[in-house]
Amino acid sequence: MMLSKISEQLDKLSSAERKVAECALAEPKWFVHAAVAEIAEKAHVSQPTVIRFCRSLDFKGLPEFKLALSASISQSGLPYVHEELNIDDGMGDVMEKVLGNTAAALLGARRTLNPSDLERAISMLAHARRIEFYGVGNSGIVAQDAQHKFFRFGISTVAYSDTHIQLMAAAVLSPQDVLVVISNSGSSIEILDAVSIAKENGAQVIVITRHDSPLAQLGDCVLTVAVQEDNSRYTPMVSRLLQLAVVDILAIGLALRLGETVSFQLEKGKRSINRHRVEEDE
Repeated sequence: MMLSKISEQLDKLSSAERKVAECALAEPKWFVHAAVAEIAEKAHVSQPTVIRFCRSLDFKGLPEFKLALSASISQSGLPYVHEELNIDDGMGDVMEKVLGNTAAALLGARRTLNPSDLERAISMLAHARRIEFYGVGNSGIVAQDAQHKFFRFGISTVAYSDTHIQLMAAAVLSPQDVLVVISNSGSSIEILDAVSIAKENGAQVIVITRHDSPLAQLGDCVLTVAVQEDNSRYTPMVSRLLQLAVVDILAIGLALRLGETVSFQLEKGKRSINRHRVEEDE
């Protein structure tokens, strides 16, 4: 959890404090046992900067930060360590970093996702008259994937990635409807406006986003997905995969909750496809 917390705060740190954070992420076990002078030297910053970094994360000083970091490493087994992609990386490096970052982030999601929140989300979905999925950019693709999974359960569903349509669609939602919003940053003004409109109309809102984002503050149920990515240089990769994994968890959870109803709908869909193929062959 500590390493995830550090990753989430990177953009809020000063450039010097970020160097200290990157040292902690890259070598957490070394960091726990290193002296303040060693950390400062490795990060190429002053010793007071190391202390300021700890205080920026709401710790009194380095000893308290180390205790929390040590506990996090021992509890998680595999710490979350993000390796940045560099322009001089060979394909072997790219493969190792992309797969390593993905695996570590997926395992890290076990610490950020709360089973009780997932249960609540599934209960909301199970009682919904209609489910709408909103997302923009890469998150919009995830919203489309979610709609593709959920409509097969016999539930009225739709996915919108256009912000103007989201605003209009949110205006006609009702208390019987559930809106699922997917956003990596959780700060898009258009998305926030659509969610506010949906809530004004009584719709329940499930959000898949960062726990400290403005979007998380609006959600009735928050499913935390946070990962460190260099979005300025590359298209978000790991965050999209985490979002897809959460959608899969919700889809499977809902299928188990609905039981035979879902089995009947899926079988009905398969029969329809098979009958259509037979008719085409004839």
